[in-house]
Amino acid sequence: MLARLEQHLTAALPNWQLPFDTRIELLTTSENATFLAHCPQTGRRRVLRLHRPDYHTRAEIESELAWLATLRADTRLQVPLPLATTGPSPVVELALDDRRFYAVGFDFIEGQAPQADDTLVAWFEKLGALTATLHEHSRRWTPPGNFVRTRWHLDSMIGPHGLWGDWRRAHGLTAADERVIARAIERIHRVIGVYDRLPGRYGLVHADLRLANLLVENDQLAVIDFDDCGFCWYAFDFAAAISFFELDPLIPRLRQAWIRGYRAVAAFDADDVAMLDTFIMIRRIMLSAWLATHAESHTARSLGEGFIEGTATLARGYLNLAHTSK
Repeated sequence: MLARLEQHLTAALPNWQLPFDTRIELLTTSENATFLAHCPQTGRRRVLRLHRPDYHTRAEIESELAWLATLRADTRLQVPLPLATTGPSPVVELALDDRRFYAVGFDFIEGQAPQADDTLVAWFEKLGALTATLHEHSRRWTPPGNFVRTRWHLDSMIGPHGLWGDWRRAHGLTAADERVIARAIERIHRVIGVYDRLPGRYGLVHADLRLANLLVENDQLAVIDFDDCGFCWYAFDFAAAISFFELDPLIPRLRQAWIRGYRAVAAFDADDVAMLDTFIMIRRIMLSAWLATHAESHTARSLGEGFIEGTATLARGYLNLAHTSK
């Protein structure tokens, strides 16, 4: 399927005014397939993203690109610039076996994902400031009337019919672990119910600031892949940043650095800080559901074994934290 889609994508290159001799190669597959396009004539590189069918509508993808274009125009943040097409929309439609695929293009940003080691602390302070800048733009910006993005709430995040699946389908889930995660979810609902009464805590966020979506080059930090951007609690963006390594001993230092960087740009009060453990728990449950429904992915193959056990361990710590704070 990927090989055939690559052929269709190659045939669609003129939509982005890329010559037919442009070489494309698969970079990664996750929710979508991402390709690097290299033009021999100019030496310039572009990124092409082929969307998985039935995950986002054309309107949702166009809305993501509208926010990105506005961020590039209004801020100094390093985010991908969507490529224009020869048509009225930046989204190109491909058809294969009666299925519709959407493709979009971006400029290429130099850099590598940061490593999860001691050097990450300094990057997380930069990430905190960058995240606050994103949120401040979100608060000021009035999206166009046709703007459509996912609304991340507890049902769509960790409910049995969540957008990423049901965590109860995770491979290796024991009855004891299922009970403790369910208890953690009960507490999450109570805590969110109180937090939601506070004003200004919910808005348009990136929602997937994990290390794979960060690029570092010299002292610069860039953010890519806004595919999951939507309306969510602002503080959730920290939880997304520590995806897949929530139990690492480095996390307390990363949290302090991120808060310090954030507060250099915008307010992040004690109520927001107190919610971080809840958002980390939510994100971990979401990832457990995603891995359960994406067993074929490289991420699932490398992390799936024992991941749900780690989720239960995190849930026990989350519940113990609630008990000791009383």
